[in-house]
Amino acid sequence: MPTDEQPKRSSGPFRVYSPASLGDAIRHYRTAAGLTQAQLAEMAGLQRSYLSELESGKETEQLKRILRIFRQLGVRMTIDEADW
Repeated sequence: MPTDEQPKRSSGPFRVYSPASLGDAIRHYRTAAGLTQAQLAEMAGLQRSYLSELESGKETEQLKRILRIFRQLGVRMTIDEADW
């Protein structure tokens, strides 16, 4: 039965088209790296609560602006493991 939800992925790349898809990508790569939210937040200089909001798909003002720019340009972001 078709649904509007994107199926959960076990690996990337992840196409980012919404706050939820970005959250899925962040959570995937964080857990693949064996990090807790607290560890990644500390490494990135963020509050753990902010990282949690991103992973849960909350649309922050910054993310809303970035996605709006992408939509206007007709482009999307793809997140994949770095090869460097």
